Amino acid sequence: MSSEGRARGPVAAVAALPGVAEAVREAREAVDRLYRHRVLRRRGPEVSAESALRGARASAALEGVDVPLDSVRRGEATDPVSQGALRTLAEAARLGRTWRTAPRQVLARLHAVAAIGLTDERELGRPRQGPTGSDPLKLGAAPQAREAAARIEALSDLVTGVGDAPALVLGALVHAELVAVRPFGVVDGLVARAAERLTLMEFGLDPKSLVAVEVGHAELGDAYPENLRAYLEGTPDGVAAWVRHCATAVVLGAREATAVCEALSR
Repeated sequence: MSSEGRARGPVAAVAALPGVAEAVREAREAVDRLYRHRVLRRRGPEVSAESALRGARASAALEGVDVPLDSVRRGEATDPVSQGALRTLAEAARLGRTWRTAPRQVLARLHAVAAIGLTDERELGRPRQGPTGSDPLKLGAAPQAREAAARIEALSDLVTGVGDAPALVLGALVHAELVAVRPFGVVDGLVARAAERLTLMEFGLDPKSLVAVEVGHAELGDAYPENLRAYLEGTPDGVAAWVRHCATAVVLGAREATAVCEALSR
């Protein structure tokens, strides 16, 4: 697996917070173990597809729509949130290097496929112009539209200018900012979790998109919104707690993918 290189700027500051380096190392070791699984030599695309399926189900559950995995697999989950989660992860897998060079374009595209049937067609992929009442995680009021736009611009600059950032740290920041800012006002969580997966893939931690990190977040239960609230406090301890949470989600997501590998090997 490729090196994640050196962090710079804000990402470097977050990577240096207490406990973050150790959590990142443990997550990377878990992903490395997954990538050594013998099944991946022949059936890697199947594992990636199953990871996306499980990840989409988990992401929809975190957005408030919890449908059994078998129903999703059989195509019986026809609600717009589950369908949006499936489309969003499928679209993320196709966006590749565009994420490094045009992140706002990528976010718009992810929202355009995530929110079909959930908002007016004219609002798909467009930043919100007013307040939003969407708050599935009970995080509190989102920033006003002007502040949200400024924070998304700053986030985009971070993604395009960060260079060889630790993928896990950058993915955690991308995820948290999108959930906190809610730039579109509808199913921003689906976009946030897809963007995290895309970051892990494009910045070298999980290039084959095998890790079902969304499953990890869902398995951690109340710790997911609790650590997002800690991040929103803006303190070093709160930000570090969120990044450590994301590292644990990666470890659990790698374990989920390993279970898929084991099932395919039997």
